Amino acid sequence: MISSFLRRPRRQPSGTTKKLIATLAILGAAASIAGLGTYATFTSSTSQSHAISSGTVTIALGATGAATNRLNIGASALAPGDTIQRSVDLTNSGSLDLASVTLTTTASPSSLLDTDATNGLQMVIDKCSVAWTESGPPYTYTCGGSTTSLVASRAVIGSGISLGSLAALTAGGTDHMRVTLTLPSGAGNTLQNQSSTISYAFTGTQRAATNK
Repeated sequence: MISSFLRRPRRQPSGTTKKLIATLAILGAAASIAGLGTYATFTSSTSQSHAISSGTVTIALGATGAATNRLNIGASALAPGDTIQRSVDLTNSGSLDLASVTLTTTASPSSLLDTDATNGLQMVIDKCSVAWTESGPPYTYTCGGSTTSLVASRAVIGSGISLGSLAALTAGGTDHMRVTLTLPSGAGNTLQNQSSTISYAFTGTQRAATNK
């Protein structure tokens, strides 16, 4: 028996299929060309680093209650003409030099002793080139080196009082200071039975900016 096979005619690709095949062919060719362009290139690089740190502004007073800082020790039963002397060391313990050191004094509680600028307490500050020689109590001080006036006689209360040229303007420097308070001899009866607590605040300001 002879069998005859009927062959179905091949279906021709549609227009959309032809376009898809053409697109894939183009993308394949582009990828091949791109692949030909990926090759090694010569390169060179270099680097360097340096450490940078900021400085510190730190001022400190001597040990409280020692000969290097008697400012915490009060006085009582003052009469006109009496004086109070207290020593205090000021040290620049930071790493930066300073442009200035100022003093601000306040009172709390307050009284005529600090509010009466004429007949109330008057303040003088000196420094000695070496540590003061202390006697007492009651405390008095003598200088075995040279004495420099830092603050001339003025009312005890003030803000931003300049202390002038100090060794403590230089990092590591120390100044040996003596604070003297005097109740003027002209203080009248209104100054009797008065009480004030005086606080001393020292402020150091960094040196001017410079190249490093």
